[in-house]
Amino acid sequence: MIFKQELIKKIKDYFGLNIYETKVWLALISKGIASAGEIAEISGVPRSRTYDVLESLEKRGFAISKIGKPVKYISVKPESVVEKLKTNVMKEASEKVKMLANLKEYPEYVELQELHNSKFDPIKQSTLSASVKGKQNIIDQIKEVVDTAKQEAIIATSTSDFLEKSRIFKNMIDKLTKSKVKTKVYLNGEDSEIKRINDKFGLRAIKTEQKAKFFIADKREILFLITNSSQDDQDIGIWLNSPFFVQSFSEMYDKFVR
Repeated sequence: MIFKQELIKKIKDYFGLNIYETKVWLALISKGIASAGEIAEISGVPRSRTYDVLESLEKRGFAISKIGKPVKYISVKPESVVEKLKTNVMKEASEKVKMLANLKEYPEYVELQELHNSKFDPIKQSTLSASVKGKQNIIDQIKEVVDTAKQEAIIATSTSDFLEKSRIFKNMIDKLTKSKVKTKVYLNGEDSEIKRINDKFGLRAIKTEQKAKFFIADKREILFLITNSSQDDQDIGIWLNSPFFVQSFSEMYDKFVR
């Protein structure tokens, strides 16, 4: 049986398999139960490699071996494989989060901090700028910028962007409120949407006709987006730590909106 290359590629990526594992698993699913020889013939994978691949799939829960001779393998239902992978991913993620949460207690982390604090040459403020690419990286940078605010935080975005990231923004604003940080929110969008957001999240967001998206902490640090792409990996933002520029920009924007 010939499987479409696009199917092989997608299954390989979705399930984290190599090319031989993908072909063998697809062949086994198409038969339900089969010997290594039959799988080799259907999949096109060399017979000498098929045995190892089937054993690998069995260990990972994609197949089970039938008792008896000749040895035959039975395919596990795709939905069962998906559930097993979900469980494994959640377990690994939980262990990773636990490790990161305790990382500060590790001596290696202390060494990292000491290395950071013992720089020979202080970083010049004028060099503190960088580009940030990709949706998740930008979200992480937004959190990092806003979390540094001690006196004032400014959030300017569209109503659609706010609603899309509502959980993130809500947590962010709740934290700022709890820390008694003055928060300004500027939203571009329909009046009805702004009212809905204000009512739902208890905000006093200010309507703006400007489509700019930026995030400011203490008129010192800013992250602003220079693209408005629907492609997650094409989002680009510029981060800048310059009190002179950020304060001027913030004051001009505030006067312009009013």
